[in-house]
Amino acid sequence: MKLGFIRSNFPGERRVPLLPKHIQGFENDLLIETGFGAMLGIPDSAYEDAGCNVCTRDTVFQESDGIFSLKLIQPSDYEKIRPGQMIIGWTHPLGSGKPFMEQQAYPKDLIVVDLDNRFPTIFHQQQQLRADWIPTNVVYQNSFYAGYAGVLHACLAFGLLPNDQVNAAILGSGNVAQGAFHAISKFTSTVRMFYRRTLPEFHTQLTSFDFIINGIEVGASGQPILTLEDQRQVKPGTFFIDVAADAGNAIEGNHFTSLDIPIYQEHGHYYYTVPNTPTLAYRNVSEYLSRQFSRYIYQKDIAIFREKIVHAD
Repeated sequence: MKLGFIRSNFPGERRVPLLPKHIQGFENDLLIETGFGAMLGIPDSAYEDAGCNVCTRDTVFQESDGIFSLKLIQPSDYEKIRPGQMIIGWTHPLGSGKPFMEQQAYPKDLIVVDLDNRFPTIFHQQQQLRADWIPTNVVYQNSFYAGYAGVLHACLAFGLLPNDQVNAAILGSGNVAQGAFHAISKFTSTVRMFYRRTLPEFHTQLTSFDFIINGIEVGASGQPILTLEDQRQVKPGTFFIDVAADAGNAIEGNHFTSLDIPIYQEHGHYYYTVPNTPTLAYRNVSEYLSRQFSRYIYQKDIAIFREKIVHAD
């Protein structure tokens, strides 16, 4: 089948999720948008030498059976999507991608593959099927860099590199939280990690922290870790860094910020909730994503996603 790659126009996105050196033994014919590798200085000719067809964005949409876009396809491209196409990437159908599902996926009968790091899933109409041949945690380092780069960026934007006079709490023990710890522990030893089971202990010490870094995603249906009442209890000037980017959920009431304006102040506290922090380390992350996705996603005939739907029917 024909798998097309478009440059993600999600705000601030710089990662290049396919490098020419990883294109080996692919079962799909590849169509690559002109300028796809420009952020890393990779010329179109390098993709052509690897056997790809380099073409315009419109042609990629017109001729491809499946479209890979690392981040959500933006409304400016909706009219280019053909009925029955596959859309592959971090599509978040149950979260930020709901409008895409309602406006494009359902009316156009699209097969949407969400490459969630924990549960890669195929969505078709009301079906949800696990892509069980894709290993769990296949791109865990992307999440690690979300915490690592996000904390560094937050501190620099805040104008304060922590020292031992700054008490910090990290909520969570997963990839994002580990990346956050890796970053902040370079500056201070006064940092504690709280797992889900030790969150009650964290709440008893709430007023002692200057930085509260969240690495837990609870989702819209979960209970907030930090309620509005909790936030009223912390000391003035507390800095909330939500590297899980679970806006409004884990930290009740917080909202997304951007790479351009990463911090806002409210009720005497500061909030950082940038949703795309791995792109801050795009050179590190591009190499990793390209290698892992090539092995587990791009190399295999993408017809496997359609076949999974057919067999389920």
